[in-house]
Amino acid sequence: MKAILVDEQSPERALRWAEVPDPVPGPGEVLVDIHATAVNRADLLQRAGNYPPPPGAPPYLGLEMAGVVAGLGAGVKGWQPGERVCALLAGGGYAEGIAVPEQLLVRLPEDWNFAKAAAFPEVFYTAFVNLFMEAQLQPGESVLIHGGASGVGTAAIQLARAEGCRVAVTAGTPVKRTRCLELGAELAIDYRENDFAEVVLERLGGVDVVLDISGGAYLERNLKALKLKGRLVLIALLGGPAASIDLGLLLRKRLRLIGSLLRSRSLEEKTAIVQGFATRFWPLMVAGRIAPVIETVLPVQQAAEAHRLLAENRNIGKVVLTVRE
Repeated sequence: MKAILVDEQSPERALRWAEVPDPVPGPGEVLVDIHATAVNRADLLQRAGNYPPPPGAPPYLGLEMAGVVAGLGAGVKGWQPGERVCALLAGGGYAEGIAVPEQLLVRLPEDWNFAKAAAFPEVFYTAFVNLFMEAQLQPGESVLIHGGASGVGTAAIQLARAEGCRVAVTAGTPVKRTRCLELGAELAIDYRENDFAEVVLERLGGVDVVLDISGGAYLERNLKALKLKGRLVLIALLGGPAASIDLGLLLRKRLRLIGSLLRSRSLEEKTAIVQGFATRFWPLMVAGRIAPVIETVLPVQQAAEAHRLLAENRNIGKVVLTVRE
C-alpha cells in the first residue's frame, strides 16, 4: 500500500506519498481500506519530530480515518468485510489501509460520506472526554472554549450546547466568531483586541470550565475567569509550556487544573470514551443535530497544503484528506 512519509532529512520535513508494507490485522483487529482521513495539530507536531506515536502504533501520520472493512483478525466476530466504518487511531490514517482494534470501530449512518465520517472521531472524542469525563461539565453550567473555530472547538460548542450549557469562545477573526455563534456559542471574544478573562467575568460572571489549547500564555487569565470550584482542562500548549501560577487563587476558589491527552491513552480508556460518546451523543449525530464542521477536502497527496492551512490558522473546523474515491 501507499502512505504519507516524512522526509526527515529535508529542511521542511517534506511529505511524500510512497510505498510502505501492508498492514496485517492481529487478534481482535479489523483491516480497513481507508477512504478518507483528517488533519489534526498533532500531525504537525509529529511531522516536526515533536510528537512520536505511542508504542505499537503505525509510524505514519493520522489520528482518524473512515473506510471499508477489508479483513478480520483472529477472534473478531462483530464485523464483516464491506461494512463502512470510522475510527479513532493512535497513528496511521494517512495511508491506504490500517489494522484497527475492533472496539474502536463505528458503523457509518447510510447518509454519511467518508469525508464527513473522517472528520468526526478525533475532535468529537477529544471534546467529549475533556468536557464531560475530565471536567464533569453539567447541564446549566458555563464553559469557555479557546480556539472556538478549530476542529475541537466546533465540536465542543455543539456538545456543550446539546447539554444545555452556556458557551463562550475565543476566536481571532470576525468570520470565525460568527461561525461559532451560529454553532451555539452565546459569546465570541476577539482575543487579539480584548482580555478574554475580563469579558467573561463581565458578561457571564465567570465560567465553570475552561477548555484550553494555549497553555502558559493563558494560565493566569484562565484561572481568573473561573468561578468557585471551576475546572481548567489543558489539552495543548500552543502558547508555551511554562507559566507562573498563584496557588493561593487555586485554594481560595477551590479550582482544579487538569492535564489531558487522548492519543497516549490505553485501549481500555479509548474504548470507554467511544462507548460513552455512543450512549450520550451518537444519536444526536445520526439525527443531524450535531455534525462535524469541514473547511475543505483535499486529496491525500496534498497533505502538505492541508498542514499549511492548520499552521496558518486558516481553517474553520476540519481539513479532510481523501485517500480513495
